[in-house]
Amino acid sequence: MSAAPLRGAAGEVHTRDLPVPDGPGVAVWWIEATAPALVLGSRQARLGTSLVDGTACARDGVEVVRRRSGGGTVWLAPAAHVWVDLVIARADARWDDDVTRACAWVGEAWRVALVAEGLAAPRDLEVHRAGPTGDAPVCFAAVGPGEVLLGGAKLVGVSQRRSRAGARFQCVVHAAWDAEAYRRYGPGLGDPPTAGTGSGRVAALPALADPARVRALVEHLAEGVGPS
Repeated sequence: MSAAPLRGAAGEVHTRDLPVPDGPGVAVWWIEATAPALVLGSRQARLGTSLVDGTACARDGVEVVRRRSGGGTVWLAPAAHVWVDLVIARADARWDDDVTRACAWVGEAWRVALVAEGLAAPRDLEVHRAGPTGDAPVCFAAVGPGEVLLGGAKLVGVSQRRSRAGARFQCVVHAAWDAEAYRRYGPGLGDPPTAGTGSGRVAALPALADPARVRALVEHLAEGVGPS
């Protein structure tokens, strides 16, 4: 992991080819989006104009991004989320051709890091190891493999982009959940989930508004995903 986060517009970072490690181990890329963005999943790209209010986005300086990994739409806003990409080579022992099992180690690494940083108790965290619970337009309205739940609510969102060389797992945790941003800029996405505990809700960690806590969490994560 680099000592400082990679800062940039969400669209530029999503299209950047992050280097795949040459051997065992995981490349950890801590990313800070420098402007608000509405990030659509790869299968949503062709529906963009029906999902997003382009006029409102342009007026308020919100970038509309079409990422190459799957899943639903994610709202990113500076200081309101933590974004980390984990990049793994096929040569690593954790590689799995099965796309559901492939995410299990990602969720487990997040679970361990969250506990190590004192952000959650082990008994309250669960790594989802089955297939997706749905195909919701908003990423955090459904749960997919490798994602982490806190008190039954989705805490860590994970999407994956695979290639011949390896896989890039894009992960997001919220310091604050902004359901209104989805309504304002993505009216075609439907009603977003609300924050809180329990199934179908979103968990946010206000402590992650502190940059020092974010750095410590990412460092715990990097320590946990060293050579297998």
